[in-house]
Amino acid sequence: MFPRIREIIDAGGSRLRVSVEPHPSGALVLFERPDRAHYPQAMLDGYGVEVLCGYIMAARLALPNPLPDEIVDGAFASRFSLTHRDTVSLVLTQASVRASFEIPPQFWDRLYAELSVVIAHSRELGRRSVHRLQ
Repeated sequence: MFPRIREIIDAGGSRLRVSVEPHPSGALVLFERPDRAHYPQAMLDGYGVEVLCGYIMAARLALPNPLPDEIVDGAFASRFSLTHRDTVSLVLTQASVRASFEIPPQFWDRLYAELSVVIAHSRELGRRSVHRLQ
């Protein structure tokens, strides 16, 4: 069952890979852009994934208006931002990574659905790890 890897491919062939593997806190989720050379990766735990999932929906509802940043702390501390530069994008910035990970709007709907499934897996993995410790 794990690791679990899914790729989201848009109409133009751009790809976003979402990988899930067990972690002591539940799940570790890795975001990659395999279609772009030397693109940074991003990693979130279950808490970060839940906030990202909500932020995606908030960003969709906020457009074309701005949206305040969201910050998550912990081992995978991150800042989620909605940018309106040349194009609209959701930006995930992590202190441990020098470059930001951008998620263009064409991925948002499918990523939201994928993260909803990932959240359920993360909660169950976390529940199982607590039972193993007892």
